[in-house]
Amino acid sequence: MPDAHQIDINHVAKLARLSLNEEEATRYASQLDGILTYIDTLTRYDLDGVEPTAHAIPVYDVLRADVPRPGFTQDQALSNAPKRVADQIQIPQVIE
Repeated sequence: MPDAHQIDINHVAKLARLSLNEEEATRYASQLDGILTYIDTLTRYDLDGVEPTAHAIPVYDVLRADVPRPGFTQDQALSNAPKRVADQIQIPQVIE
């Protein structure tokens, strides 16, 4: 494991279209080095045969059966509209 990762933080910032001052570049380089050091630590563990997971415990979706049922009629859907023009809801103008 390397003591310090060779990271050109200014090149990374340029790729991300960020402009960094010297203080920010130093701080971000240190943070990125810490992240990469932690990744190096994780790579030391033997994980052969360990199934990848997204959660610590199993997560199951509780879904109801998709059963077709009748919907609203057009009049029912428009019955609570504050203002109605013909068969549409009229709203205040939002773009000038």
